[in-house]
Amino acid sequence: MTRDTALNTATRYFDTGGFVRDLRELVAHETESQTPDKAAKLAGYLEEALIPRLTSIGFACRIHQNPVQHAGPFLVAERIESEALPTILTYGHGDVIRAQTEQWRDGLHPFRLVEEGDRLYGRGTADNKGQHLINLAALESVLQSRGSLGFNSRILIEMGEEMGSPGLSEFCAQNKDILAADVLISSDGPRLRSDTPTMFMGARGGISFDLIVDLREGAHHSGNWGGLLADPAIILAQALSTVTDARGQIRIPEWRTTSLTGDIRLALRDLPLAGDGGPEIDEDWGQEDLTPAERVFGWNSFTVLAMKSGVPEAPVNAISGHARAACQLRFVVGTDLDDILPALRRHLDAQGFGVVQIVAHERAFFNATRLPPDHPWVQFVAQSLENTSGKSPHILPNLAGSLPNEVFADILGLPTVWVPHSYRGCSQHAPNEHVLKPLCRDALQLMTGLFWDIGDSGGPAVPRGKN
Repeated sequence: MTRDTALNTATRYFDTGGFVRDLRELVAHETESQTPDKAAKLAGYLEEALIPRLTSIGFACRIHQNPVQHAGPFLVAERIESEALPTILTYGHGDVIRAQTEQWRDGLHPFRLVEEGDRLYGRGTADNKGQHLINLAALESVLQSRGSLGFNSRILIEMGEEMGSPGLSEFCAQNKDILAADVLISSDGPRLRSDTPTMFMGARGGISFDLIVDLREGAHHSGNWGGLLADPAIILAQALSTVTDARGQIRIPEWRTTSLTGDIRLALRDLPLAGDGGPEIDEDWGQEDLTPAERVFGWNSFTVLAMKSGVPEAPVNAISGHARAACQLRFVVGTDLDDILPALRRHLDAQGFGVVQIVAHERAFFNATRLPPDHPWVQFVAQSLENTSGKSPHILPNLAGSLPNEVFADILGLPTVWVPHSYRGCSQHAPNEHVLKPLCRDALQLMTGLFWDIGDSGGPAVPRGKN
């Protein structure tokens, strides 16, 4: 059996409808971790959809309860072929963001897979059910073709990533032995271009919080009290205007990173960002002296996710007593997570906005991570992807979004390489989420080739723990 045999097995699985059939089954599980009455669905996904598939190809599986009360469980599966072989840890999450059912266009439903042309619609198709299905199917293709993987495989599936991965760090810290590996190779997020493989080796961190101005109980007539009562919405808007300038450039010194070094800039040079299904980039937004790629992969960005004062859907002639803005900072390596909110407090106080409260969202943070682009595992994976696709992959020091990579890099001490199987126009976290069939077919081949190459060569010679 050869590498081409394994690639043909993966291609046949897709071309004969196996991938669409299996993805349809996964999407049908209503695994909204942010919806309390769907809690029973989370364990059901692991028990009904994943464990039978994994045990059929020689994995020992166990569901572990979350150390955080009421948070979703974890599945750990392993296939150990020899203690002398390298061990690859693969991660995914089976929970999905809120369904937003009423906002999907006619003919679509979040928990029914709908095939239209080159698109497969459904909640979780891109984030993350379709992505970990591709990786499982690639492992199966290698096993069918060679009879063994040629390496040890450990798989961790969590059911709370869309809630900020509660309990994941505690679980991994308590279970380092059953998660020990030489490298994390996993999939989440989008490619830069749908027709070209992408790799990233970390992620921007993210922290979410509310800014609140709470001045009084109830609202008061704007004619009788206008000019006499302070308006919390105006105060909040003025406070927000001090965080960035008019083009979104961050004004808080502690939020401006120093880690955009020459080697990172070189890695980001000439990466494509425009087109491919996403909105048009606003060239006059963000840090003025940086390229678009440097702004989104090498710099920090502040966002107001939502704002409210009064009742926008039905305004009345009254001055509200309360205003709130849900905010977020995405940040790269070199930003001190523990000082982000204290720095904001110092800044607002210095600007005269002591009345503005800062309330951190529960579990709404990830730290920033990054693996050097010249790491041996990065070079090994890049070469494998190029051998399969005939294209040099786009290599990012870190993803622009946030995911719990710090758990694997910092707690488990692993080098981390992510190979995403979606694209930037996939409507992730929005209505009409979908994946592209040609991209999924290509990704099945890429991951099958990568797993074959690891089993064939043992991967690069890197001592365990050297990340």
